[in-house]
Amino acid sequence: MRKLGIQVVSRAAAILRVCGTSNAGLSLGEIATELALPRSTVQRIVNALVTEGLLQTNGTHRSIRIGLGLHAIALAQRVDVVEIAHPYLKELSQSTGETVDLAELKGDHLVFVDQVSGSHRLRTISSVGEIFPLHNTANGKAALSFMSDDDVVSRLRSTSQIKPANFNLLLNEIQVARNNGFAEDNDEHMEGISAIGAAFQTGTGNIFAISIPLPSVRFQSKKKQLAEMLMHFRSQIEVALNATKP
Repeated sequence: MRKLGIQVVSRAAAILRVCGTSNAGLSLGEIATELALPRSTVQRIVNALVTEGLLQTNGTHRSIRIGLGLHAIALAQRVDVVEIAHPYLKELSQSTGETVDLAELKGDHLVFVDQVSGSHRLRTISSVGEIFPLHNTANGKAALSFMSDDDVVSRLRSTSQIKPANFNLLLNEIQVARNNGFAEDNDEHMEGISAIGAAFQTGTGNIFAISIPLPSVRFQSKKKQLAEMLMHFRSQIEVALNATKP
């Protein structure tokens, strides 16, 4: 009986993780296929999770997604990463003269959660709350470097912006990011703008990425210096986050 209970909990956790990767919603069949579980088993567990508010669905096809109850639990336990990171972002911006962004990984995209504007007259500006793709941004590729190649493909396979033939090129870039500790965007997301990005993971498993976007005309000459400073301040943020653990 105890073994059966553990199995149910394990399957419920797996279903929550799968649903957490999709903002559009999933069907019972898609969840069952992804986890190699019988559809009837998935339906029974999903129904229980919906009752508890951990999942939600409107009853239509592909509408199963993370519920408000789970979001509430996450918010209650979540360290305020933005508040902790902001002083370091500000110092990094002041040290480099460049704009510094902080974004959080959400499914198959990034959401900008903080920004410190640079002092250069020619600089980049994005809005907090703005959504950015993963496959052609420095912070997106940095975030993906925390995942296995299989997880990367699984997360992006429904993204129409990337062609299947380009996955190998992306996976090579991500491996370079794993080795170097940072990722690059060379005029990929926006012509004339390049960026460097590094990611970190919180104790709750959330992935955030810091990026320094700047006009491409001064990117190559500053890239080495920016990479060193970016990784230094990323380490400082990780130390500060660890200090908040109970």
